Amino acid sequence: MERERRRTPRYIFIASAELFEEQSEVRLATRVSELSQHGCYLDMMNPFPTGTLILLKIFSGDLTFQSKAKIVYATPNMGAGVTFLDVEPKYEYILSRWLEEAAKG
Repeated sequence: MERERRRTPRYIFIASAELFEEQSEVRLATRVSELSQHGCYLDMMNPFPTGTLILLKIFSGDLTFQSKAKIVYATPNMGAGVTFLDVEPKYEYILSRWLEEAAKG
């Protein structure tokens, strides 16, 4: 059995998202399906390659979370795992709220 490598729990969390890759100026609409304190999983058919730096925005209800992020793994026709980089305090608060709600199930 493979050992869990995540630092914090990941929760099911469905939300709209938008990512922007500066080098190519590509902007994509996608969907978040899982969320944790340090990252999320994005459902997308053609994910960016591992290591790609992006600006990620997540929309749920009337709140928006934003962070620089990096693709840490990508599975074609499925999606990508993303780690958040340099999350500002105002967005940490939003993320914490969402995680509290997701943990309740």
